[in-house]
Amino acid sequence: MADFETILSDIAGLVWGPPLLILLFGTHLFLTFRLGFIQRYLIDAIKISFERKKEGEGDISQFGALTTALAATIGTGNIVGVATAVASGGPGAVLWMWLTGVFGISTKYAEALLSVKYRVTTPQDQMAGGPMYVLERGMNCRWLGVIFAFFTAVAAFGIGNMVQANSIAQMAKETFHISPWITGIIITVLTAVVILGGVKSIARTCEKLVPFMAIFYVAGCLILLILKFETLPDTIMLILKSAFTGQAAVGGFLGAGMKEALRFGIARGLFSNESGLGSAPIIAAAAQTKNPVRQALVSSTGTFWDTVVVCLMTGLVIVNSGEWVGGLNGAALTKKAFEDFPIVGPAILTVGLLTFVFSTILGWSYYGEKAAEYLWGTKAIPIYRYLWVAAVMVGAVVQLSAVWNFADIANALMAVPNIISLLAMQHVIVEETRLHLWNKKIV
Repeated sequence: MADFETILSDIAGLVWGPPLLILLFGTHLFLTFRLGFIQRYLIDAIKISFERKKEGEGDISQFGALTTALAATIGTGNIVGVATAVASGGPGAVLWMWLTGVFGISTKYAEALLSVKYRVTTPQDQMAGGPMYVLERGMNCRWLGVIFAFFTAVAAFGIGNMVQANSIAQMAKETFHISPWITGIIITVLTAVVILGGVKSIARTCEKLVPFMAIFYVAGCLILLILKFETLPDTIMLILKSAFTGQAAVGGFLGAGMKEALRFGIARGLFSNESGLGSAPIIAAAAQTKNPVRQALVSSTGTFWDTVVVCLMTGLVIVNSGEWVGGLNGAALTKKAFEDFPIVGPAILTVGLLTFVFSTILGWSYYGEKAAEYLWGTKAIPIYRYLWVAAVMVGAVVQLSAVWNFADIANALMAVPNIISLLAMQHVIVEETRLHLWNKKIV
């Protein structure tokens, strides 16, 4: 078993290596310039995203689609993943992660636009969309759609379910000394109550949960930064400087060069905001919207909130704490940084992780079931939901290092057919943007 886990770990490291990172970040840059820096419409996009009125065909509101996508996107990567990037790449990784979010807005916009344009209405009078439908209906490549859907269904059970349930169970055990079995039962019941009601139930829950958890966590991080405000200017300068020069040895930290800062910052940023992976467009296709561009703008704000705001807050807290020089990594580094502020820090971290992780389970359940529906039809949906609920319980009580690596691999393999569709259909993205945004100056 140990050898098998080592093999999976090596494969995960290979698929998430430089070629995929260059492909993803390169696509971010290409689409940013191809779309005339679509990020300039961010303020308008944020305004539209908070409108809850029904504007066209769809299952849920634009805000519901956004918060469900954010539920799936904002997770452990925003807290633990940022710490891993700083520990491995130095403070400069925070800037590269942030830039990944800025440029990733264009890719999230593009993939959502295509998913809404090529979505279909099922016999049950519900919307179904995502990269698999773009590949089939836009490019006449159903076989690529099948590949994407298969890896989505597989990745969902890992990174969107069992790994998340395990994170909650372990945290409850370490922080409150609660048995993983008890935590597993509670999370399993809560998950069942929400997801068995379908996409509308998921969206209603996420509309309430996501704004609370995001505001609570960001406000908490701001409080921690204010408490150590005197060192914040130096922290910002350190991040900016080390992003381009690398970080010299400080205390127990051996130093990371610009290459490491660039590599780990971009990698964790891409993994956190999921721009280019093709997951978020699946829920975007369910939104009530009058044209593809309008929902694409709303969806693009998800990358802004996830990486440009939440990841940045975590990065600033960790670097400003100074704990990153002590040789800690991942969850241990995050925990240590937040423990610098008794009671307040641990409370922010605990509530943040609990809500982030649970929301990810809800969001990814929809991605997985729509992929299963594409592969096997609507009859697969109830089966998938029950399997999903059961997997939550399994994830809470079983060690999952192999599952994590397998999910990493499937996650990476989702991205390839999605990126192919984005590059092949770029002319459609530009034409739709010109028709509904550039010519009208308003969507």
